[in-house]
Amino acid sequence: MTIKQLSVFAENKNGALYNVTNILGNAGIDIRAFSVADTQDFGVLRLIVSDTDKAQAVLSSFGIVVSITEVIGAEIPDSPGGLASVLKVVYENNIAVEYLYAFVSEENSHKAYVVLRVNDNDTVAKTMLDAGITLIDDATIAAF
Repeated sequence: MTIKQLSVFAENKNGALYNVTNILGNAGIDIRAFSVADTQDFGVLRLIVSDTDKAQAVLSSFGIVVSITEVIGAEIPDSPGGLASVLKVVYENNIAVEYLYAFVSEENSHKAYVVLRVNDNDTVAKTMLDAGITLIDDATIAAF
């Protein structure tokens, strides 16, 4: 069980983030979560959106370099130690995490969500499900 994430490559210059978010907004696409990693010359904007395929097509039509990556999305308690409860499973099962970021949704005020990029989505998903962690998918994201 995975969710689709957009990775958008943008030049590290004034207005680049505005341009991407404006294009998505004009296309009626909601941004559910995001993370930005940058270097001196460019940035990578990672996005979870309401319609990943449409977002990729729209951004590409403007000449923006974008790819889709499958990531793990897990529900966590929105309380102190909530994230640690998921990361304990990650640690105890020696799962290497490339990156992660978290977000909340107004739909459920007692839950938060964490997005993890790992080497083997299927194995990590099974490990998390076996540990009682609820995973989210694209349908869950679309319902937010």
